[in-house]
Amino acid sequence: MFLKKFEKQQILLFLGAMALIGLPLLVENTSWAFLIRILGVMGIYVLLALGVNMVLGYVGLLDLGFMAFYAIGAYTTALLSLLGWSFWICLPASVLVAVAARAALGAPVLRLRGDYLAIVTLGFGEITRIVLNNWDGLTNGPRGISLLSSMEVVPVSVFGFPLVTNLHFYYLILFFVCAGLAVCRRLDRSRIGRAWLAIRDNELAAEATGIHVTRLKILAFMLSAGFAGVAGSIFARWENFVTPESFTFWESALLVAMVVSGGMGSLPGIVLGVVLIVGLPEVLRSDLFQRLGGTNIINARYLLFGAILMGMVIFRPQGLWPRRRTKFPERETA
Repeated sequence: MFLKKFEKQQILLFLGAMALIGLPLLVENTSWAFLIRILGVMGIYVLLALGVNMVLGYVGLLDLGFMAFYAIGAYTTALLSLLGWSFWICLPASVLVAVAARAALGAPVLRLRGDYLAIVTLGFGEITRIVLNNWDGLTNGPRGISLLSSMEVVPVSVFGFPLVTNLHFYYLILFFVCAGLAVCRRLDRSRIGRAWLAIRDNELAAEATGIHVTRLKILAFMLSAGFAGVAGSIFARWENFVTPESFTFWESALLVAMVVSGGMGSLPGIVLGVVLIVGLPEVLRSDLFQRLGGTNIINARYLLFGAILMGMVIFRPQGLWPRRRTKFPERETA
């Protein structure tokens, strides 16, 4: 029975991988080519949602300022690219800067709990956006940073192959999404992952069993920032333009909604939450659906989207794909 279930999962994973790899190639020169862009954006949000899930889904910490570290990663890559740094050097540098900023924030604020922590992280996110908006000498203020007008910017390439089109960046994003899912899956099944879940369920009981709560919270905070740094670095070179308006509080709120709607702590749920909140509205407002349904679908897309979310809150409060609890075999007693 177990082998049959395992084989079924392997077949589904294989078919899904083939669809993600082959679908963009099939639609590249058709009227469905817009799906490549949408899938790429969804991949960026999957990386961000994995980072939020690490603190919200695993540790149970409500973070409303996660986009600040996404912004730090994006601006770090943009500024270093203007100096002539390669993308493959900017990427780890952006991760390190985002992780360092996250650690500096986490050290004092992780003493807080519940709503107080959410308020502090929200404030940090808004402070970061305001600083980026007002620091004209470094970030160019609300005008943003453009990488298209500088001759110092080194094109992104993989083994000498330049990444230019949406299709090229889609495969780059897909690679990092798969790597991020693999890392999260390994952490989920590790001692650290089990300790995080214990902290989420009952922090006092976890501390009583010998778990170093503060240290593991900071670890989750820092690792989650790594996902934001990677996503921000890719976003900066894909768009070749960054501006503070891309990193607002509402984006952080949407990330929390993706994790909660999909299922906190569930990796398939995270992907499903991104599809629902990012992919569905983009598809509904596309030109193809406008031609199929006139302006009715376009005007009603937010009504449809809101109805889906309300129905999910009422009938599936645990999320569309909730996390399954690990079952351990019972020990035989003599």
